Amino acid sequence: MQAPVSATPAGQHDPLVRFARPAAGILAGGRIAAADLPALRAAGVVRVVDLSRDEETPDFDEAAAVRAAGLEYANLPIAGPQDLDRATVQAFDALLAEGGPVLVHCASGNRVGALAALRAAWLHGAGEEAAIAEGRRWGLTSLEGAVRERLRATCLAEAGQDGRCDGGG
Repeated sequence: MQAPVSATPAGQHDPLVRFARPAAGILAGGRIAAADLPALRAAGVVRVVDLSRDEETPDFDEAAAVRAAGLEYANLPIAGPQDLDRATVQAFDALLAEGGPVLVHCASGNRVGALAALRAAWLHGAGEEAAIAEGRRWGLTSLEGAVRERLRATCLAEAGQDGRCDGGG
């Protein structure tokens, strides 16, 4: 079980307010900067999972900055909808399962939400609407159409003889 990300003491501004907290021990959101790292560490985050490609931030060596701040770093680059496949979702799930509070991010949180939605459906059995709702909690926005296409394609491929897709939602 992951420890929760620590709360900000009453009366203090939360520098991490821009990150969603979709589950215990998980922060999700958009691009980070070196200036964010002390607050992440103070909040108890032990690992940063970056879904961005290196080309997106040519002037910021995130891996080096994260490691220099004493945090673990993992990169699972998602270029776009073409990378939203089962292997990537399984890799995402494995990174989340490593334990410890984690920040998972991309440029805006959209790719994070897309993977979270597909994870909910493909690995945890959520139906389409429940998976989309989960993805939105993690940051899903403009990739929603691509996620729905993948979920529907999976449903058609795996539907039983009655043509129904199970999974609740």
